[in-house]
Amino acid sequence: MVSLERRPLIIGHRGASGYRPEHTASAYRLACEMGADLVEPDIVATRDGVLVVRHENEISGTTDVADRPEFADRRTTKTVDGERLTGWFTEDFTWDELAVLGSRERLPQVRPDNTVFDGAEGILRLRDVLAIVDAHSAESGRDIGVVVEVKHARFYEDRGIDLAEMLYAELAACGWADRAGLLVIESFELGVLDRLRAAEVQAAFVFLAERFGSPADEPVGEAPPRSYAWYRSDAGLDLLAGRVDGISVAKANLLRVGVLGQALGPTNLVERAHARGLRVFTWTLRPENRFLNRAFRSHAQRTGEEPEATAQWGDWLAEFSMIASSGVDGVFVDHPDLGVAMRDGAAA
Repeated sequence: MVSLERRPLIIGHRGASGYRPEHTASAYRLACEMGADLVEPDIVATRDGVLVVRHENEISGTTDVADRPEFADRRTTKTVDGERLTGWFTEDFTWDELAVLGSRERLPQVRPDNTVFDGAEGILRLRDVLAIVDAHSAESGRDIGVVVEVKHARFYEDRGIDLAEMLYAELAACGWADRAGLLVIESFELGVLDRLRAAEVQAAFVFLAERFGSPADEPVGEAPPRSYAWYRSDAGLDLLAGRVDGISVAKANLLRVGVLGQALGPTNLVERAHARGLRVFTWTLRPENRFLNRAFRSHAQRTGEEPEATAQWGDWLAEFSMIASSGVDGVFVDHPDLGVAMRDGAAA
């Protein structure tokens, strides 16, 4: 899938988002400096056809747009992939308008140290992230890959915005259309991946599967509606093996749990996918108690004695190592240095 050989691959999730507000230039540079094999930008669209990098198209939680009186009238309510949201949406702005906004930490209660960077940096375009990766690769002599996540393709398609076409054009313009060894494109919707593959984009294609629910573009054609859980079944993996190069799942899908919810070891999902020639990625490995399986939280958080301990770090190394023992091919991490340390045996 990717020419980089070490396993699991360490993927900087929206950059080094454990240390900087996600999707900022400093987050991506730091991820590269920390040894990430790839970095992952999420793409959404502006009104004037620019691909910008945000976790979601609703941006009130990751920018200062709510504090900008000139944009107060843009606040609206939309239903995105079945979820009703109220806020400000990228497709209602031009790129020039979005460019004046400041980025903010998305998880301020869990990562208060990151809030000191609020407003210091603006929103990036996909081309800005690709340029950062190119620059660091040239400076370090180490090729770094990119995992582009296409967000809400059907939602945009229904509004006359073709993310597949826009992505194809952007990759070509930035010299990334022929980097099959270093480019991965992923989505929670198969339709957009099918279109990009048919357009002969030189990339590895990965289907993202949520723990629950169904893809926003289901049903596809004459096929019956299928859930994400079905795609993780043997029948689902058989279908995926003919359409994509890999699957990316929530880390909970790689952990067997006991009756008290404590992880006991890896599931056989990676083994089943590998048997069909599919690579497997997983998301998101984070050290804070809030995100760890119960077996790896610090005692106070595990017993409920200290609710504020959700932001403290638990035994992240044990959880990361258990997930790696499944044979997974790549892990998305908010703290790339921790992922590298786990994989390379450098963690204390």
